[in-house]
Amino acid sequence: MMWRVRSTGKHGPLERVLEVLVPGANPAGAVYGTIAIGAVLAAEGGLRETYPETLGAALVAVALYWLAHAYAELLGARIESGERLTAETLWAALRRDWTIMRGAVAPLLALSICWALALDLESGVRVAVWTAAGSLVAFELLAGLHSRARPAELLLEGCVGAAMGLGVLALRAILH
Repeated sequence: MMWRVRSTGKHGPLERVLEVLVPGANPAGAVYGTIAIGAVLAAEGGLRETYPETLGAALVAVALYWLAHAYAELLGARIESGERLTAETLWAALRRDWTIMRGAVAPLLALSICWALALDLESGVRVAVWTAAGSLVAFELLAGLHSRARPAELLLEGCVGAAMGLGVLALRAILH
């Protein structure tokens, strides 16, 4: 599914926000990345780790998810089509799914800001997990506004985003 910002010739604030947060090609990747980093950070203990260790582990985990997703999609398509693997098709798959890494930016940025503010790691991770959960609600609401959803539809979209965000928060609560 491709989600492209409708070009009206003028770029209002909503279009600018959408262009930055949700890429026109493969916006699902940004959502996957947000959920993946939220889940990784929700599982984070924060007791013996440091900010650099936590950020490094989270980056490695989401990068592995990006690589695995691109690889699985490409391999599945090749199995169906009989196409050979080429450097070009591999690179195209990695570029297409790079949005997974982009989806991890807001929670990782929140974690980095908490580190810069000298918050304890447990608080920083909590802020990052909440940022991931809030991002999912924001994605839903932005999608609803972009589609010119009616108020009842916006409410449904907000509830779906909140349910996904609560899933990330529930993981944190279960593991800690």
